[in-house]
Amino acid sequence: MRIVCVGGGPAGLYFSILAKLTNRQHDITVIERNPAGVTYGWGVVFWNDLLDDLHRNDPVSARQIEEAAARWDTQEVHLRGQLATRVGADGFSMGRDRLLDILTRRARELGVDIRYQCDVQDLSAFADAELIVACDGVNSRLRQQHASHFQPRVEEGKNKYIWLGTNKVFDAFTFAFAQTPAGWLWFHAYRFNNETSTCIVECQQETWEALGFGTMGPEETLRKLEDIFQRHLKGHSLFHQLRGMGKAPWLHFKRITNERWYHDKVALMGDAAHTTHFSIGSGTKLAIQDAIALARRLREHNHLPDALQAYDEERRSALVAIQLAARSSSEWFESVPDHIDQSTLQFAHALLNRRGSSVWSYLLLLASQQPALRGVLRGIHASRRWVRSQQHGRRGDQARSA
Repeated sequence: MRIVCVGGGPAGLYFSILAKLTNRQHDITVIERNPAGVTYGWGVVFWNDLLDDLHRNDPVSARQIEEAAARWDTQEVHLRGQLATRVGADGFSMGRDRLLDILTRRARELGVDIRYQCDVQDLSAFADAELIVACDGVNSRLRQQHASHFQPRVEEGKNKYIWLGTNKVFDAFTFAFAQTPAGWLWFHAYRFNNETSTCIVECQQETWEALGFGTMGPEETLRKLEDIFQRHLKGHSLFHQLRGMGKAPWLHFKRITNERWYHDKVALMGDAAHTTHFSIGSGTKLAIQDAIALARRLREHNHLPDALQAYDEERRSALVAIQLAARSSSEWFESVPDHIDQSTLQFAHALLNRRGSSVWSYLLLLASQQPALRGVLRGIHASRRWVRSQQHGRRGDQARSA
């Protein structure tokens, strides 16, 4: 089969890997508009469920991803000079550039043709392709060209946010809240290597306007935010990835859904098909799970329309619950001032359980405040990690002997 993936992000690369593993005779090309080695974004986040999926489908790249990833088992909430800690399930993060490097090398090893600096305007150049995977991002041109069929819906969030990096290394997944005369700002931060962390700053539109960010240049914006969060950054710097752009990259989150995920021989994947709010850290996971599902459906169905229909039904159904959770999470952050007057512990519980609360989650939070119990919880998680690593190792041995 002649397959073209438009977009060289995790979705397109991982799908190309799985398709090649299914049938080495597939002729697969990945088209990327950026130069080789150039990508926007800082660290990506994923959890044990995605790591398990990776080991089940390609233990070779899974092992490399696991070894390269930073890991944490703690979340922290900083408010008014106080700290609430929760020890919970493992989280992983790694630089987007490192993830793409691993997937690119694996895809090329399997014979995938990857072409850079190719800006696809339409599909006329791929008339001979039997399947075109549109994984060209939030502003997908291929989705827009067939909008009447895909029927996309784009909803814009209320808050302003900016995606930055910092040389402050956060060993825990950290939420920090700072009060200004104009209102509250906060950041979501996590390290993705030993030198750098992602730092997403967010605030309400009214606060953003009152602080004058709309008239500030990029460097002035960074210095202002460093001043606001000086207690939490402890003298470390914030930085951006503008590469010649003149404005600080403040955004409103775009929530994207589509009524249908395929048209003729074109299938949507990743952010072109859906987005979920960054506060639940699921974008990379869902993109890769899209790739897994489409590759599996192609194996199961000899008739391409049947495979695409099954893929459409499976993934749109699978996303319903997580999209609802993401909406709840984004709406919680849009109403931070309604929660902020609680004690730090109460506020932390509301934040960490914003997608659904239980008595056990509150007890876990209470236990995590005690150093001795934190040690016990970490010991339990360490044991679970060991068991999981043994399972992954056995799966890798089976793959090598196959």
